[in-house]
Amino acid sequence: MARVARPKSARLPEKLLQIRLALELSQDGMLQRLGLKEKLSRTTVSAYEVGTGQPPLPVLLEYARAAGVWVDVLIDDELDLPERLPSPTKHEGIRRKLTARAKKR
Repeated sequence: MARVARPKSARLPEKLLQIRLALELSQDGMLQRLGLKEKLSRTTVSAYEVGTGQPPLPVLLEYARAAGVWVDVLIDDELDLPERLPSPTKHEGIRRKLTARAKKR
């Protein structure tokens, strides 16, 4: 059986970068915060942030926990991260305002 790649979230890389910068961490610091220092490298985090790599689901879960948001917020391109990170309470994201182009769909 052939494996099918899971669909990619277009905004995931920018959200992961936004989380790291909001937490004021280096890529190594982010790995430390996620508890993944021994498993991943700084270049892996870089690949996630520029979109050349796709994080496994457990890594997304750790990013969501670090930011105080539901995993949906990272994956759903229609949701924005809250302005304050980490969110003091688990945040469900902010629904994006539809552009005229998106409304026509």
